[in-house]
Amino acid sequence: MTTHRISMYLARRLPPAVEAEMARQYDLRINESDAVLSAAQLIAEARGCEYLVVSVTEPVSAEVIAGLGPRLRLIATHSVGVDHIDLAAAKSAGVAVLFSPNVLSAACAEIAMLLILNAARRGYEADSMMRSGRWTGFAPTQLLGLGLVGRRLGIFGMGRIGREVATRAAAFGMAVHYCNRRRLPADEERGAIYHAAADELLPFSDVLCICLPGGSDVAGWLDARRIELLPRDAIVVNIARGIVIDDGSLIAALSSRRLFAAGLDVYANEPDIDPRYRELPNVFLTPHIGSATIETRDAMGFLLLEGMQAIEQGRPPPNHYY
Repeated sequence: MTTHRISMYLARRLPPAVEAEMARQYDLRINESDAVLSAAQLIAEARGCEYLVVSVTEPVSAEVIAGLGPRLRLIATHSVGVDHIDLAAAKSAGVAVLFSPNVLSAACAEIAMLLILNAARRGYEADSMMRSGRWTGFAPTQLLGLGLVGRRLGIFGMGRIGREVATRAAAFGMAVHYCNRRRLPADEERGAIYHAAADELLPFSDVLCICLPGGSDVAGWLDARRIELLPRDAIVVNIARGIVIDDGSLIAALSSRRLFAAGLDVYANEPDIDPRYRELPNVFLTPHIGSATIETRDAMGFLLLEGMQAIEQGRPPPNHYY
């Protein structure tokens, strides 16, 4: 008697340890090219599979869900965000959705600090000077940046990632302010100052760190009007979603030196970022690597597997989105 092995399609390559465990447990098919697939390609490649594993680069639309039905039973996304999945269509089709929260909070906070430090201390300009051979030696006024001690960090979105950023920023001597849907209990605030509205937070943000979940309701949130609410020479850091920032407004404020600098890890229309960012010396850019540590990407994959096993055993999964 043969035991049925659940069929799984992996739309993007994952760390070797995760893929090996998936292959051990399931009848695994992999997108060996690791190229981002269109909706039609995803339907063609994953047809007949019961489990679909994706990343943030694959929009799982109602069209994809219908195209993979009725065999499709579960969608697992190797990400904390789920805005690329049509959750209403999945729920209507009886398809479970798993995601990978919590395990990436520390790694994302580390990237936030990397962006803050490099924006404040002119990291891109310093690196470019060294690599180009333009450095002629120490000078007392060379590449003067901004120190962090005593500066106010405004965190927009004080979830798990935001709280990890706050912990690290406090160790650098920063005063933490935040805006969240709800005020945190005092033991979670750890002295941070709460602002009920985002516009109230901005004047207290010498460094603004955007950590809120992405979605169409926050598209273009940081626009010219809100930038004017920031202190002069403020720094903007984004580790949330690229669509939160109105690129034209941020680029104009950086070009005019209304803002001192920015540090960005996420962008609208990735990977086709606004090319004007590449021309600005006062912006530090990283390629969406917030969770990119070996330990974190492994943990994200194993969390998805844990959720799958829970569902198969009739238990509530720890990472079921709905």
